Amino acid sequence: MPESPFPAAVQRVVDAAARKGVVLDIHVFPEGTHTADDAARAVGAEIGQIVKSLVFVAPGGAGHRPILCLVSGPNRVDLARLAAVVGEPDVRRATAVEAKELTGFTIGGIPPIGHVAGLRVIMDPDLGRFQTVWAAAGTPTAVFAVAPRTLLMLANAHVAPICEERRQADVLAERAGLTGPQSPAPRDS
Repeated sequence: MPESPFPAAVQRVVDAAARKGVVLDIHVFPEGTHTADDAARAVGAEIGQIVKSLVFVAPGGAGHRPILCLVSGPNRVDLARLAAVVGEPDVRRATAVEAKELTGFTIGGIPPIGHVAGLRVIMDPDLGRFQTVWAAAGTPTAVFAVAPRTLLMLANAHVAPICEERRQADVLAERAGLTGPQSPAPRDS
């Protein structure tokens, strides 16, 4: 069996996609792609094309039920909206330790697929505006490009409005390249 050119975390993502018939083209950036801004600069894309994989938890009887949100770069998850979509009244952001335990990946490199256990996945509809989006591939330095429809299938995601409303003027200015998001948006955390 040939040795993989990728670290084990990236290989898990590649293998997860392959099981669904998708071949990923992994791009590795030595300087890293920890934030959505970093990733957008590295791949030469709009920040909206960057997929942030954000882990949330809902309290459960035997532990926490994980929820993975795939969110467009400049957007922020609205906890009340997320709670309504998943039917859980007490949803909160996972800690870094919880995110690692629930996904098997560290913050900054959490991908939309290849997790150590099954996760409920909710996808931001804003990602569908683009032909191609970029997601983490298992480490803070690896990413892959994918069509939103393919991402939806790979992640077995449900599309729902889970993000805070942004002012239309801010959205238009950002799209025109006049401003960036209000603050650096971590790709995942």
